[in-house]
Amino acid sequence: MCRHLGYLGVDTSVGALLTEGDHSLRAQSYAPSEMRGGGTINADGFGVAWWDGDRAAHSYRNPMPIWTDPAVDDALRQIRSGAVIAAVRSATVGMPVERSACAPFTDGRWAFSHNGVVFGWPHSMAELWSEVPPIDALALPAPTDAAALWVVLQNLLRTHDPESALRILVQRVEAKSPDARLNLLLGDGETLYATAAYHSLSVRRTEEAVIVASEPLDGHPDWTPVDDRRMVVATRTDVTVSRL
Repeated sequence: MCRHLGYLGVDTSVGALLTEGDHSLRAQSYAPSEMRGGGTINADGFGVAWWDGDRAAHSYRNPMPIWTDPAVDDALRQIRSGAVIAAVRSATVGMPVERSACAPFTDGRWAFSHNGVVFGWPHSMAELWSEVPPIDALALPAPTDAAALWVVLQNLLRTHDPESALRILVQRVEAKSPDARLNLLLGDGETLYATAAYHSLSVRRTEEAVIVASEPLDGHPDWTPVDDRRMVVATRTDVTVSRL
């Protein structure tokens, strides 16, 4: 059910962040190790968002497997940024495999990724969806649970801080879909917000960067697993983990 990562730190090559390490995000697309019953590979597309001097999230997405796209080792390797969110996708049965369905979803300074599934979608999200302004509902990026979560979250962000908005989203989705798998990742170029709800999540903090990822990107011993039902808030200098 997808793998994702968020990076904050010194400027680095976006393409290298996706490919370096013996268990890089690209490796996780065909050989994930902690899917927890959510599929076997992540071959239904990928995407990456990064921030530069204008503080807006820029993105590249492709519905093909990440290992088939030469842009990863070519164009994306030339882009440098100190803030990145990336994801490889395993589409839920019945949901489309197309570029618009690939995370990260972006809007202005925000980028968002969902690792998991909302069971019973779309019916299980009907009550939340009824609160979304019609114009936003009509602009749904793709007919998927992840895209629907993003639109609902955008609406919540208008009146709540990011951490509160994510907590509300998780609580309200689980009220209608109790077994939903909701590892969510949100960033604005300055802070990463991540939830661990069923699927795996790990954090690595160094003097130069903080990385939040579905699975460790390498065998370095300072990766710390995040317990289930937790919220992670990370900046370039601090990481806090609290109960979800």
